Amino acid sequence: MAEALNLLDDRRAEPRRRALALLESLAEARAGEATPRVGLTGTPGAGKSTLLDGLVRALRARGQTVGILAVDPSSQRSGGALLGDRFRVRSGAGDPGVFLRSMAARDHLGGLADGAWAVLTVLSAVFDRVFVETVGVGQSESEAANLVDTLVFVAQPGAGDVLQFMKAGVLELPDLFVVNKADLGAVAERTVHELSAGLGLAGTLRDGWPLRVLSASARDGTGIDALLTALDDHFRHLTSGSGLRARRARACETLVLDGLSGRYGSYGLSALGGRAALLERVRQAGERAPFGLLDELAREIEEALRKPPDGPRREPRKP
Repeated sequence: MAEALNLLDDRRAEPRRRALALLESLAEARAGEATPRVGLTGTPGAGKSTLLDGLVRALRARGQTVGILAVDPSSQRSGGALLGDRFRVRSGAGDPGVFLRSMAARDHLGGLADGAWAVLTVLSAVFDRVFVETVGVGQSESEAANLVDTLVFVAQPGAGDVLQFMKAGVLELPDLFVVNKADLGAVAERTVHELSAGLGLAGTLRDGWPLRVLSASARDGTGIDALLTALDDHFRHLTSGSGLRARRARACETLVLDGLSGRYGSYGLSALGGRAALLERVRQAGERAPFGLLDELAREIEEALRKPPDGPRREPRKP
């Protein structure tokens, strides 16, 4: 695992070629198979890492293996990241059935580093269930929602009233809401009621799935089994129809288009007809693995940018 993931981080030409071949082969070999991918998001201090530790313990007790991608915020000054989730997800220490990969968010608004999709592809080929823990809340978490099958928002008791949740945009994307630290009692119960009221205003169905607000305590284990049951229910809901395929298709579109936009900007995309034309190209590719498609379109853009708009490129005169 570590060797494969390190290969994905290598920017040299030959390792990049090998990494692309690895990702393409994994995507093709596991076509039609589905490892549940769960995202945990919420404000700093909500207890996401501690809650994840409780989920890992419960899943290991069931005999399931777990892969974790933990994304930490990067310092605006040094560019470094603490990567402190290893201190809180202690149940995986020394357990070969648990693998934790830490990544720095760098300058990504959504809290996800470049290459997160590639890491998830490798983790999903090995483990029974994969978790992604991200930083930040609100509209920027759409990037996390595009990567996972089920997005869980972890709320901290006393974090705010209904309007605060709606202003932050936290009601628009998650499939499940969990108020952590239920052992605090009344303040946690009040947050459950406030979130439930907010969901009543925003609409209680998302892609046919009834949104739920749960309470849990990572400290004493309360509500962990109920949360796992809800996660299983949501994944069954997706796989019983076309929901999972549709979500992953949208994720593929986002991966390719955002990847090209990040490299070449709107000017580069216009060389192949703009974002709408490229979106149609991605959709026509069907269930093809996105990594090779991204590389292929990138080469086409670079070739188009090397050509002048009115004819073949002229070589400059020699002095």
